Amino acid sequence: MTELTSQVPREDNQAVQARLQMDKVLTIISGHFIHDTYSAFLAPLLPNLITKLSLTYTQAGSLSAITQIPSLLNPLIGYLDDKVNLRLLVILAPAVTAITMSFLGMAPNYLTLIILLFITGLSISAFHAPSPAMIARVSGCQVGKGMSLYMAAGELGRTVGPLIASWALLTFTLDGMFPIAIPGLVASLAIFLRFRGVLIHVEKQTGFREMFPVAKRLFLPLIGIIFTRSFLVISLGLYLPTLLEGEGASIWKAGSTLAIYQLAGVVGAFSGGTISDRMGRKPILFSVSLISPFIMLAFLRSTGWLIIPLLICAGLLSLSAQPIMLAIVQDHLPSHRSVANGFFMAISFICQSTAALVIGMLGDTLGLRQAFLWTAIIGMLAAPLVLFLPKRPG
Repeated sequence: MTELTSQVPREDNQAVQARLQMDKVLTIISGHFIHDTYSAFLAPLLPNLITKLSLTYTQAGSLSAITQIPSLLNPLIGYLDDKVNLRLLVILAPAVTAITMSFLGMAPNYLTLIILLFITGLSISAFHAPSPAMIARVSGCQVGKGMSLYMAAGELGRTVGPLIASWALLTFTLDGMFPIAIPGLVASLAIFLRFRGVLIHVEKQTGFREMFPVAKRLFLPLIGIIFTRSFLVISLGLYLPTLLEGEGASIWKAGSTLAIYQLAGVVGAFSGGTISDRMGRKPILFSVSLISPFIMLAFLRSTGWLIIPLLICAGLLSLSAQPIMLAIVQDHLPSHRSVANGFFMAISFICQSTAALVIGMLGDTLGLRQAFLWTAIIGMLAAPLVLFLPKRPG
């Protein structure tokens, strides 16, 4: 009798660990949504910042790169998340990002923009390094679905962000947008109250050394995939409003078009990881990597109403890959979730910042539309690299 009763808590605990704990997932993804709403302000504000401060496209691209520099700290943040409780960083991040991004329009010069965006980058790293590992821990055997929900929340935030930034730009002007930081402050307080009952630091894990053999086989091809895909994602996610406004579109039209692309990305982010749970990570990642560059080429050759359905397709395909790659990392390194995710995020942000700079330089030299063409050509290299990813562990 004693043996039977002693088994019940263990079985219950295993059942809890195996299922997706939706209440905890919703808590984390709500923070992701709020944070990424503010982090998406740069793209719609970029044309006005270029005009106000007389920036070149290369300088404009460097702003995104500056935001990504703190991502070099992601492996360290992931390592610390395995050792100490980083709840405070996750809670503070929405407020910090809200303040810095809402004050961009008040920057009197290029240097001030760099400082504000560097602080934003620190906040982004503080949130994004621990949070996917948190999602994986509470997703049980449905890691792909958990990552899809997490990425969909972020994409939804990046969809709403350009609309809010465009509205604030028209309502308050570029120099007076700071009042919209208030919801971010309130959000951090609300998340703090809700996170008090959520265990973020779940388990003690080992450090860097034990993950290297598996990580080497995994990350060598993954780096190539992330790098080549970054050109497709950054070109539309950062430079699309600048391209459209440079060709005569209004502020609102450019911001709305970006929002349509991001909204399609919400659906893509949600479906990508979820479908990969059933059909396999590599087949789905290969398919979206193969088709995405051709959608970009079709977009560049289209005019009128055809632009919208092509952008929807681009959002569905291009942004569905991120949760799949996150799930792949978690699948292969389940005992080193935070450290592995820190490396993944650092690589992603470095590749994206490099892509932003290269696209900006190409835009200065060849024009933005021609730069977009080169992003499609580079993106074609991603699909073959997927074939070199190791098989999913049993």
